[in-house]
Amino acid sequence: MRRKVSIFGATGSVGRNTVSLLEAQGGPEAYEVVALSGSANIALLADQARRLQARIAVTSDAGRLEELRRALEGSGTEAAAGTPALLDAASEPVDWVMSAIVGAAGLAPGMRAVRNGGVLALANKESLVCAGDLLQAACKAHGTALLPVDSEHSAIFQALRGEVPEAVERIVLTASGGPFRDWDLAEMARATPAQARAHPNWDMGERISIDSATMFNKALEVIEAHVLFGVPSASIEVLVHPQSIIHSMVGFRDGSIIAQIGPSDMRGAIGFALNWPERRGLPVERLDFAALARLDFASADQARFPALRLARDVIAAGGLTGAVFNGAKEAALDAFLAGRIGFLDMARLVEHVLGELATDAAATGSYGLDDVLTLDAEARARAGAWVVSRSSC
Repeated sequence: MRRKVSIFGATGSVGRNTVSLLEAQGGPEAYEVVALSGSANIALLADQARRLQARIAVTSDAGRLEELRRALEGSGTEAAAGTPALLDAASEPVDWVMSAIVGAAGLAPGMRAVRNGGVLALANKESLVCAGDLLQAACKAHGTALLPVDSEHSAIFQALRGEVPEAVERIVLTASGGPFRDWDLAEMARATPAQARAHPNWDMGERISIDSATMFNKALEVIEAHVLFGVPSASIEVLVHPQSIIHSMVGFRDGSIIAQIGPSDMRGAIGFALNWPERRGLPVERLDFAALARLDFASADQARFPALRLARDVIAAGGLTGAVFNGAKEAALDAFLAGRIGFLDMARLVEHVLGELATDAAATGSYGLDDVLTLDAEARARAGAWVVSRSSC
């Protein structure tokens, strides 16, 4: 029997790699693809739907429905558009879902998909940062297996297989350091979006690449590790590892460390989640350790990358502070891409918004998805006001 799957964020980097793996493992003969979603890249979304014979293709841009319909004409795939259509598609029963929509926009579809049980392959780290308790409770209630697809958290998940939580002493997240790992603050202050998106190791989308350059991506991963694995902030370390070969490590109370090692290829983590609990052959490079020769490590500099410090403040505060952090971070990135603030201003903006909203967010008791989205919107509004105030000075 074919496995039923859906991919949300199919036209992004993780989504494209997921599509390629489905095709490598049998395509429509092995998988019944129920839904694919994308945003502005209508041509690619339609092409993916045709290749995988998807039942539904959804663009999040409600104004592009007719364009998608024309692109899918004669394919047998239903075209849909807008947030309600996206949520309807996420409600379709499947065995396996890839949640790869970037940012807080991926939270609601992921929460809807959880209701179907099966497996939620989570590449949308913001879901855990903004509403980790809510998402995990929903997974438990519906019998859904939550599998992380971030390379770091997939590495930790793999290293923990067969281990008891009490044996874990520390988690070490590795970071490439991004394109500015050797730049001083004066150089970073002048960095352009084009320079920030030029990641040295990974082929990722624009937003994630720039988040890597600021280390906001790693900051989100620190919070994600805390939520996903129940490890306190003090036991989560960040090391700059330029080669991006060791994806992360787990240290145990007997002093031993288990590291997950592989090429800088997201198909490794995606394939693990797709085939779990089995391991199947994947079309990824095999490491040649003799050619690799060396692995380097360095402490992460929180003076140049204050996002890491802010992440620990978020963990300490608790509540819905993560929703404020992420909303402000996404707004800061938008402002940087628009040329309204500088590279280093992004961290300053996020710290300002946290200062305004963290107390109320931390005091939140039980909450629902609407509460998360309300705080997200408020954080973005406060961020926008800060940008305007800077522009008028």
